[in-house]
Amino acid sequence: MTTRWSRALDRAGISDPALRRAYSGQRQLVARFARAEYTAVRLLLPPPLIPHVVAATAFMHHTDTLIDQGPMKERLEAADSWRRQVTTALDRGSSEHPLLGALAHTISRHPQLHGYVRQFLSGADVEVEWESFSGEADFQHYVTAYSLPAFMLVACLLAPATPSREYVTGCRAFIEAGQRLDFLDDIAEDLEQGRTGITHEALGRHGLTPQDLRHRPAQGFEGLLHEQAVLVRAGLEESRGIEQHVHNSSRPMVRALIDLQTLRLGAVKKAGTALLNGSTRPPLADALRVLGREYRAARRQGRTPGR
Repeated sequence: MTTRWSRALDRAGISDPALRRAYSGQRQLVARFARAEYTAVRLLLPPPLIPHVVAATAFMHHTDTLIDQGPMKERLEAADSWRRQVTTALDRGSSEHPLLGALAHTISRHPQLHGYVRQFLSGADVEVEWESFSGEADFQHYVTAYSLPAFMLVACLLAPATPSREYVTGCRAFIEAGQRLDFLDDIAEDLEQGRTGITHEALGRHGLTPQDLRHRPAQGFEGLLHEQAVLVRAGLEESRGIEQHVHNSSRPMVRALIDLQTLRLGAVKKAGTALLNGSTRPPLADALRVLGREYRAARRQGRTPGR
């Protein structure tokens, strides 16, 4: 039976059985670790693009997972080994590794991805080595080295092959806001691992230290949360301009990404000091409304996404 996914592979021109299996494996991975994002991709993007966005997303997640746990020395070794594997696959233009086979094929169709893959891998050591940030400059370096290249793995597929400076600037505003939001939402988990993504400089403005946060303080944290939330909201609003620099068929997806992050910000603000006990989840009904609205917008453009 022909499924919607099979039709997406057909529309993307992926006919080789081994490649189809490779892409399907990445689809299963992405659907498992990022169900909401996967649903948005399937609903809102044109079928020929879906397998390539899935492959780029799977590569990002797999890389992040490889270097996320364990002693730092082992994680740095894992990052170096993975860089060599990926470099070999890119040089050959193919790989027996299903993920890298799919990635190499996607790069053959979307060459602009190649540079962002290399940038992302170059920043892997920064992701491994960070434990805290002294000030804003340290945080900005992290965004430049790792967060932005990670986001551009997908973002470069939504826009023309040579993105404008305005587009890249808007993407940075979005991912910088998203990274601040991640560090707020993940603060309990990060503290358990002995690290914090909120700068010491910002903590100090509210009379806090990482040690204070580990003792679940009620005072000071609300002010810190408000300050960080203002920065997140400003970044998300600035990033709305990127819609004008992507393909028309990608605009519903871009709007949904920004609106879903805005919903997440609302959930984080509402949680307050409860963030120190665990992360949040945006209201499901609100998220579904965002996806439904943009799905209808995509249909009005004269196409049926995901079909």
